[in-house]
Amino acid sequence: MPDVRIASPQGKWILLTTVLGSSMAMLDSTVVNVALPRIGTDLDADLAALQWTVNAYMLTLAGLILLGGSLGDHYGRRKIFVIGVVWFAAASLLCGLAPTSGILVAARALQGIGGALLTPGSLALIQASFHADDRGRAVGLWSGFGGIGAAVGPFLGGWLVDGPGWRWVFLLNVPLALLCAPIALRHVPESADGRSHGRFDVLGAALGALSLALITYALIEARQSSLVVVVTAVAGLVAGVAFVQVEKRNPDPMMPPDIFASRQFTAVNLVTLCVYAAFGGFFFLTALQLQVAVGWSPLAAGTALLPTTALMLLFSARSGALADRIGPRIPLTAGPLLCAAGMLLMLRVSPGASYAADVLPALLVLGTGMVTLVAPLTSTVLASVDTARAGLASGINNAAARAAGLIAVAALPLVAGMGPEAYRSPDAFDNAFHRAMLICAAVLVIGSAVAFMTVRALPPGCRHPECLTHGSVTAPPLEGERAGRRIA
Repeated sequence: MPDVRIASPQGKWILLTTVLGSSMAMLDSTVVNVALPRIGTDLDADLAALQWTVNAYMLTLAGLILLGGSLGDHYGRRKIFVIGVVWFAAASLLCGLAPTSGILVAARALQGIGGALLTPGSLALIQASFHADDRGRAVGLWSGFGGIGAAVGPFLGGWLVDGPGWRWVFLLNVPLALLCAPIALRHVPESADGRSHGRFDVLGAALGALSLALITYALIEARQSSLVVVVTAVAGLVAGVAFVQVEKRNPDPMMPPDIFASRQFTAVNLVTLCVYAAFGGFFFLTALQLQVAVGWSPLAAGTALLPTTALMLLFSARSGALADRIGPRIPLTAGPLLCAAGMLLMLRVSPGASYAADVLPALLVLGTGMVTLVAPLTSTVLASVDTARAGLASGINNAAARAAGLIAVAALPLVAGMGPEAYRSPDAFDNAFHRAMLICAAVLVIGSAVAFMTVRALPPGCRHPECLTHGSVTAPPLEGERAGRRIA
């Protein structure tokens, strides 16, 4: 039985190393957007290369995060966590030294693999190490400190880009890893799932990642209207169908199809797809808009985005308590509508925009909407399946959110009419950005309608503190116990 107490020296070391590890992956999900214009200029990259700089990381992270949790369950959570930290640091070093956009994209894909190994492991180590009386508080502290990291990420990215340069957005991970890995090896006890039998759904993971990769490529390169794009799109759909068939026939699948027999679980995941697609497109394009069209520095653009995650950190617990009393339907209906209103307010953000009059009101409304919906969404996912499958449900929901952001970053510039050089022209980018905000708002309205029509009351009580102290804008929180575990 786990018996480490928070107040003990070992407990503090465990919290430190897991927070450091998860913060590396969380920071890279937010800081890179702010650096994109400078990366494009220095590496002479077009908009497609900037999209891939974001999406290569999200692709491997979303495609492999369930498998990463399973590997930790079987081979040892500390071992896989440390491998993920070292892998992530090595890929970050390659990102920081990349001489071309192609090498940077490849290194970002490798980063995502490291993130898929360490992200589920960091929270699983907390669950497996701490005494039952301290576990909830430890998870809350882990999530809260991680949320602070997510909140300061855009500011930190802007400061680094304006100061030592964009390469330090990636190089900063190396000293963090050099601190994190030795602490984990020295102070974190090893743990594994004794029921894990070592059969991994590698084929399912490969087909899922391949389908996402091919569809993403087709969307990003669709402006060329070539035969290669058409063939790639068809191949991506075929790989997606093959993934579903493999999961149906595999006796121990990564994503068991029968979990979707819960209508509530299916409905909330549809809401998740809409919400996080809009968020992914919004944060990708807004970091560019504030620099390309409005003319702000990377530091100013990064600082401008702080209110959204700050609001989530401050008020998520109250939102979760309110949803506990009134049920999830109203928050999951009203939250996306508030977010849509925030994105419509972003239509005021153009060259010459004022932060106080134009940008801040939009971000406050958006942040209020995110506060309203994120904790109820996560608790509803966990409550919509049997307790034994809570970790699996959380992992699927987290992967769905990341995949939605991935597709949005690939598709939104295309649908909004952004050309390959759009980010070099303030007027062209401004016009396309406004069209994109209308699209994001419409997607959020669809998510709200789905929630209103399908979400029903659940038993009260979100007993998962990670739901209530969560600050990431890129994906809902993972549930630590059994996160990523495959349930046959």
